Amino acid sequence: MRIIRVKNYDDMSRQGANIVASLITLKPNCVLGLATGSSPEGLYRELVERYQRGDINFCQVKSVNLDEYVGLSADSEQSYRYFMHHHFFKYINMKPENIHIPCGKNEDAEQECRRYDELLQSLGGIDLQLLGLGMNGHIGFNEPDEIFTTGTHKVKLTESTILANRRFFAKEEDVPRFAYTMGIRDIVHARRVVMLVSGETKADIVRQAFFGPVTPHVPASILQFHQNFTLVADEAALSEI
Repeated sequence: MRIIRVKNYDDMSRQGANIVASLITLKPNCVLGLATGSSPEGLYRELVERYQRGDINFCQVKSVNLDEYVGLSADSEQSYRYFMHHHFFKYINMKPENIHIPCGKNEDAEQECRRYDELLQSLGGIDLQLLGLGMNGHIGFNEPDEIFTTGTHKVKLTESTILANRRFFAKEEDVPRFAYTMGIRDIVHARRVVMLVSGETKADIVRQAFFGPVTPHVPASILQFHQNFTLVADEAALSEI
């Protein structure tokens, strides 16, 4: 595990963007595993700016997103497809056919999960998986459990995750209770994993995840075993280390 200690959120975003941009330069047809939420927003802004300056080109890049809420359509403002389009995809030249996100409107969970697993396999795996860190240690929507999950699956969100996502919805009851998420297997099989963490509120879970025991009760702790894992975190997030 490599830790890159940065001063603040903006520095975290720049460092993360440096890693992603370097991969695209070295392997223009790479497969990026992408995440949503506030942690990677700054990184996406950085990448957009570099694209607009002509520093990087996304025309051969393929992407797979970690997760999507069950029940939300692609045009819902709270869906992760909408998030990715409005924060990233609409500003760059990635081809639509190379963008992959679980379909939240597919009511057949078994079919949707099998489709996404087959897609990941057809792409030859993920070159770089971008992650944030949930307050309870979840990665993607892999919530604390008795076992580490394997492939794509439908998950019931914990109350802490629902509360954390409440700010994106008009009222708490609007927050979906289920999501499709890439499993732990595909995350840890990525050739490189980069996690972005910022803020003092994440300090305790950073300590638990990366300086405590490896346990499915803290899903992110499995990354202690990854051979090419980088944690990019600001001083506040590392304050308990």
